[in-house]
Parts: sequence; structure tokens; C-alpha cells
Amino acid sequence: MKRNIVHMDLDTFFVSCERLKNSELEGRPVIIGGGDRGVVASCSYEARYFGVRSAMPIRMALRLCPEAKVIKGDMEMYSNMSHMVTDIIQEKVPLLEKASIDEFYLDLSGMDKFFGCYKWTTEIASYVTKNTGLPISFALSTNKTVSKIGTGEAKPVGRLEIKDLEVKPFLNPLSIKKIPMVGDKTFQLLSRIGIRTIHTLSEMPVLVLQQMIGVNGKELWKKANGIDENPVVPYSERKSISTERTFINDTMDILELKRLISGMTEQLAYQLRQEKWLTSTVVVKIRYANFDTETRQCKISYTSADHTLSKVALELFNKLYTRRMRLRLVGLRFTGLVHGNHQMNLFEDTEEQMNLYQTIDYLKNRFGTGALGRASGFDFEK
Repeated sequence: MKRNIVHMDLDTFFVSCERLKNSELEGRPVIIGGGDRGVVASCSYEARYFGVRSAMPIRMALRLCPEAKVIKGDMEMYSNMSHMVTDIIQEKVPLLEKASIDEFYLDLSGMDKFFGCYKWTTEIASYVTKNTGLPISFALSTNKTVSKIGTGEAKPVGRLEIKDLEVKPFLNPLSIKKIPMVGDKTFQLLSRIGIRTIHTLSEMPVLVLQQMIGVNGKELWKKANGIDENPVVPYSERKSISTERTFINDTMDILELKRLISGMTEQLAYQLRQEKWLTSTVVVKIRYANFDTETRQCKISYTSADHTLSKVALELFNKLYTRRMRLRLVGLRFTGLVHGNHQMNLFEDTEEQMNLYQTIDYLKNRFGTGALGRASGFDFEK
């Protein structure tokens, strides 16, 4: 059966949300991010005109665009608006995948016999904007890769259909940077041998690409040729992630308990970043030797940074552990999760902290999760 896959993306989502609150921001260059040492989480098209882009240090962005209005950002509002859009789309399509806080894949395969898929998608996009005030772009094509690239080309507030016979002519002249899996390093590597357009990449021998960039070479070649069999995965919101430790021998060793909580926090925070989640609630659980179980929780600004989460978890433990009794179990849970492309709290963290966590995660990915960690999380007696 012919596939009809739609990619929808809310245009400059954070900025658009802020403009709903303050209409004076319309038409002005806007930057969403932290303070002077923070980084850009999002920016308006007016700011992009001056060269501002996501993940750029705020100081550099303001040198490029001094007139920009900097707003700290409201992740709770953005999350609520994202849920609203998700509910609207989910009611109207047979299969929805929420790829991030502001982008979605729709599988409309088979619906063209009842509705025109392009017309149906246009009506959904119009309904989203009418009911939320948020601008949204989309592209309809045969698979996820082509539709995602199409949305990028259609923005802002664009609508595009790329039919079977149009896929190659559409992709060929575009930069290889347009392919979702091509990062800066891959782009530089391929550019050095003259591969800068998707057309040139599509004609490269698969074995050569595999020798150059490893196992992803074949997948990259397929995407350059407009081939992508990946399915649209049904959307389901994860509620929480957690871990706990039951002791062989009950303990009241405070230093050991705090070391354990620090280690748990680092483990779960790393998992958050790998799966691109942010948490807004930290829950600590203890169980005494007599099986009495108590929990305490704290709401925080959305983050996935363990230096922030560890501080909160330890403060909760100090407030929770009030009896001079041995413990048989300690647990930690992060709830109130939102999914997005932003691996850390871009509204709070500095460029240095972002770089540090990226390096830590890279080393853990390469050498294993136990290869690196905070000193407070290690048991040096082992």
C-alpha cells in the first residue's frame, strides 16, 4: 500500500507561545534563553535573519542582534501548549507519533480513498492554528525523512506535498545538511571530498560511505535516495523514570546513603538526556527496617542536569529521614516529564555546563555508563 506520511512542526514554538502572551513581540527579533552566560533555546525568524541560531551563547546572539528581546522562557507553558496541540491532532488521525515537544509524524496511509490526504492535513493544520493561535508547517510525502526535510523547506507557515515521482528532484539540489542524521562532523567529512549536495551523496557507492562513516553509511545512502522504511510509532507519554535499592543489611550510614542517592541521580539524569526528557518533579522514597514507607517530593523548573537534581534529591532525603532507625530501601523517581529536543534546561544552564554534560555523555556512550561520574556517587571502598 502506498504510504502517506506527514511531518508537522510548530514554527518557532517557544517564540510563538510567548507572542500569545504578549502581542508586542510580533515582528520583533526574540530570543528565548537564559542570562548573559546562557544559550539560545529558540529564536524568531527576525533574529535568525541576523545569524542567531539555537544553542548559540546569548552574548554572541546579542552581538549579532542587539535589538533582540531576550525572554527566559516558560517550559511549563510550552509543555501545556504542546499537550493541547497533541490532543487536537490525535483526535483527527489514525496514527500519531510525537517526535518532540513541537513536532509530529502522522500516518495517513489508506485515507486518500476517503479524503485527499493533502486536503485533510491542511484542515488539521488550520484547526490547530485556529484553536491554539500557534503557526504550524507541514509536508506530506512517502516517508518520514522526506516529509521532515520537506517541512524544513516549507517553513514558515508552509504546506508542501512531495509525491513519489517528485522525491528525487526535490532532494537532489539540497545540501546534505538537510538530512536529519547529518551533523557538523559528518558534513565536514563529506565536504572534504566534494560531497555537499544530496544528489552527489545519493550516487556514492554504499561500501565507500560505510568505510568513511561506519555502520550508518548505508542508512545515510538510503535517506539520500529518498528511502526510509521507518514506521510512525504510536504516541504514548512516559510518566516517570525511577530506580531504587533494597539493602541486604539494613543501614543508617548517612554518608553511604547520600552517596547512593547521588549515584542514582546521576544514573537517571543521564537516562533523561539520552531519551531527551526533562523532569519537573523529584520524588525520594525511603523504607525503614519496620517496613514503614515514606516519600517526599519537590516541584522544580524543567531540567535534566544532575547537578540540579542531585541537590534537590539530597535536600528531600534530609527532610525525609527523621527517625534514628535503620533503612532497608531508598528510591528515587523523576516525574512530570516533557519530551523535547532540548537535552538540558536551556533557560538556566550556561554554555560551560552544556559543554561539560555533552562531553560526559559522549564518554559514557563510548566507554560505558560506569566509566565516568561524580566523586560523590562512587564507592571508593569497593
